[in-house]
Amino acid sequence: MKISEIKVLVTCPGRNFVTVKIVTDAGVYGLGDATINGREQAVIACLNEHVVPCLIDRDPQDIEDIWQYLYRGVYWRRGPIGMAAIAAIDMALWDIKGKIAGLPVYQLLGGRSRKSVTLYAHANGETIDETLENAAALMDQGFKAIRLQSAIPGLPVTYGVLGEQKDYFELQGNRPLPPEEEWSTKKYYKLVVELFKKAREKFGPDVHLLHDVHSRLTPIEAARLSKLLEPYDLMFLEDACIAENQDSFKLVRNHTVTPLAIGETFNSIWDCKELIQNQWIDYIRAAATHAGGITGLRRIIDFAAIHDVKSAPHGAPD
Repeated sequence: MKISEIKVLVTCPGRNFVTVKIVTDAGVYGLGDATINGREQAVIACLNEHVVPCLIDRDPQDIEDIWQYLYRGVYWRRGPIGMAAIAAIDMALWDIKGKIAGLPVYQLLGGRSRKSVTLYAHANGETIDETLENAAALMDQGFKAIRLQSAIPGLPVTYGVLGEQKDYFELQGNRPLPPEEEWSTKKYYKLVVELFKKAREKFGPDVHLLHDVHSRLTPIEAARLSKLLEPYDLMFLEDACIAENQDSFKLVRNHTVTPLAIGETFNSIWDCKELIQNQWIDYIRAAATHAGGITGLRRIIDFAAIHDVKSAPHGAPD
């Protein structure tokens, strides 16, 4: 069996979702996701100009060999664009492998290890009361974990609060770059502490509560917020600060026992190696679409498990 064709499909008016379709000479095909929100055209060019020509006539069942070839065979390794391209190819190849075997991919990876997976839903609002009302509605639907985000009083816009928009891309006015926003750490502290204080008073101790800082804080500011939120027993605090300097999370960890999560923008194990092996985080949030597909993500998750870091792969709307 050989790869005979690879199609890069661009869909969705106003937002370019990118799907890769690998077709074999036996008629079996597989699909993979190459969307990288805000930079879709870059990964399309990477696939069409650099990746697709390398794979025609290769055996689609050689998943590991192809992954290593695409990763190691270039001078410019890693990076969000290249790893998204590899991710799409990898997912499509696993899709083909599953179809040939007549098994779902999770069986090829060793079978399931749990009967269900916890998912969290987003509750956001223009006020704390609106956020909590939306959280209550989600709990009525059966969600046991809720992420709480509320607009910051005194600021014209708060990232993470969608209002009437259906997603962040629409919130940004369908622009490729995010808008410039005003920010006040002091106002943010006050809002978030009050939000979680009222949430615990309203919902009690059993519901899992989460919050995403969206990397708006410096490391010492993130440490202070994490400490302030300790009484409210968060499941995790996400993206408390930027981790380009992985030592930043050492500072945060040394000040708090609030569980910390990060990783949706990571594209390889090297982005999180120190965070994991030093146990500066509690959840790794790398996504298959951005971190080299099933093959790349499994490497990260297996490494994390050795160090008692849990996995909560990101499921972004891209």
